[in-house]
Amino acid sequence: MSETVLTRPVAIPTIPVRTLLPWGLFGALLLLAIYFVGAEEGATSLIPGMAVHEWVHDSRHLLGFPCH
Repeated sequence: MSETVLTRPVAIPTIPVRTLLPWGLFGALLLLAIYFVGAEEGATSLIPGMAVHEWVHDSRHLLGFPCH
């Protein structure tokens, strides 16, 4: 005896942009903060001079980034 299995299409849930936008902004700001704390010095420097380095100096040590 064969049974027929009826399947229904599965609806893929959609997430509105209004819900994703705050998380996207948070992620972008987090990446920017990690860049300035961890890499804004030397060859990859976007801002010339040592101003940013001095502003985030203690953060570098707290997060374990070497700076000198």
